[in-house]
Amino acid sequence: MSENFFADYKKFVVIPKDEMRVGQEEFDPKDYAAYYILTLSLFDAQIPTWRDAGKYEIDVEKSIKSALGGINQLRRGSYHFQLLELDKFSNYFVLAVSSKTAIESGKEHERIGYIVQNILTNPFYVGQNWFKLTGDKGKRDRKLFCFSFKQYETAAQELSKVENSKPVPRKGEIKLIKSPMQREILSSLS
Repeated sequence: MSENFFADYKKFVVIPKDEMRVGQEEFDPKDYAAYYILTLSLFDAQIPTWRDAGKYEIDVEKSIKSALGGINQLRRGSYHFQLLELDKFSNYFVLAVSSKTAIESGKEHERIGYIVQNILTNPFYVGQNWFKLTGDKGKRDRKLFCFSFKQYETAAQELSKVENSKPVPRKGEIKLIKSPMQREILSSLS
């Protein structure tokens, strides 16, 4: 076989689509249905503030950015995570969590708990060696974070909720109804 047989191979190189997209996609809030502000602190913490993580050879800010970068690449079809606040003199940090699908009302705590325990914990616990920052109870339970959250709504989202809501007619009032489904229901009642 001749050494020059594959001399023109460059004409046949096709970069896989996923590899082309990595690093080129930017966060676009319009692509997501729900947003939450998530506050995380260490469960059974061995350090009083983040600046003490250096004793365990962990650069907290670099570690968080690295972990979130990996998670965002793996979960780009479902979630996006962004660091909002990290103060080295505190014992918590704040993340924005954006979800492509809306989380059903009343099931937020269950879903956010799943995100923290199953999506966030492992990249930090193993990938960034944060197991060093938690005590025996945290290691035994394989639990890294305590969390709290609140749904984030912009003024535009709140306004659209008000515009989409329909007032309930009081007894004796007649309201003009425009939707065909509501007309159908009212005509069947007559």
